[in-house]
Amino acid sequence: MQPQIVYMTTGDLAEARRIGRTLVEERLAACVNIIDGMRAVYRWEGEVQEGAEVVVIAKTVAAKVDPLVARVKALHSYACCCVLALPVAAGNPPFLDWIAAEVAP
Repeated sequence: MQPQIVYMTTGDLAEARRIGRTLVEERLAACVNIIDGMRAVYRWEGEVQEGAEVVVIAKTVAAKVDPLVARVKALHSYACCCVLALPVAAGNPPFLDWIAAEVAP
């Protein structure tokens, strides 16, 4: 199974924790890291905005990315939430095996 890192952002810590816990409980992700205190500058609806966000990083496999994205969209408060999947080229083999085992049915 091809390991993947999924980068997401949320509007606050409570939302990040709720999404992260759901992804792990439902075996869509083996692990989720939550990084509070991030500032974002972005263009939305024609205006440059700035605000606080929380980074969420999930470790999963390629086969779980589509259902993970769908689940995040269902749980997320944003109309257009950031969810980006990135393939993992290499890593610690036992850790990569652990990811695959934790998201297995």
